[in-house]
Amino acid sequence: MEFDIGSRLKAVRTGKNLSQRELARKSGVTNGLISQIEQNHSSPSVASLKRILDAIPMTLSEFFSLAGPTEKKIFYAADELRELNPERVFRQAAGASTAVSLKQVGAAGAHTLQMLHERYAPGADTGEELYTHEAEEAGIVVSGEIELTVANQTRTLGPGDAYIFDSTTPHRFRNTGKVECVIVSACTPPSF
Repeated sequence: MEFDIGSRLKAVRTGKNLSQRELARKSGVTNGLISQIEQNHSSPSVASLKRILDAIPMTLSEFFSLAGPTEKKIFYAADELRELNPERVFRQAAGASTAVSLKQVGAAGAHTLQMLHERYAPGADTGEELYTHEAEEAGIVVSGEIELTVANQTRTLGPGDAYIFDSTTPHRFRNTGKVECVIVSACTPPSF
C-alpha cells in the first residue's frame, strides 16, 4: 500500500484550520510547493516536509503514522508527553532549551486544543522581545512565580494565579524568582 503524502498533508492542514498560504508562511516554503505536494504533483524532500510539519507542529513519525487524526488517544503517562523545542517556539530566546521545558499532551495535529505542562528554571525567559502566535491561551501557575507581560501590562503570578489572553497580542514569560515555576496551560487553536 502506497502512502498518499498529498492527501495526508491536506487532511492535517485543514484539520488545523490553516490555508495553504498560512502554512507556507509559517513553514518558510512557497504556497506553490504546498499546493503541488497536496495534489501529488511534487514529492517533497525530507527537509521540506520536516519544515512544513514543524510549522503545524507534527513529527514525521506522527505524519506517517497509520493512526489518523480521528483515532485519538485519551490517557497519557507523564513520560508520553511530547517535549517541544522552546528555541523554535520562542525563536529569539537563545539558550531557552536548557531553561524552559514545554511538554505537550498528545499530537497537536489531532486536536483543536493544545495542552502544555511548562517548566521555567530560575532566570528563564521566552526572550527580551515579546512574541506572538495565532491563538488564545490560558494557564494556571502550579508552583513558583512567573512574570507575565502582555502588551504594556506586567504582573507576577504565583501558585493558583491564572491568565487568559489573545496570543496575537505581544507577550513574554520570565521567571524572576529563585525556584522553578510550573504552569499548566492551554491554547486554541494549537499554534506551535
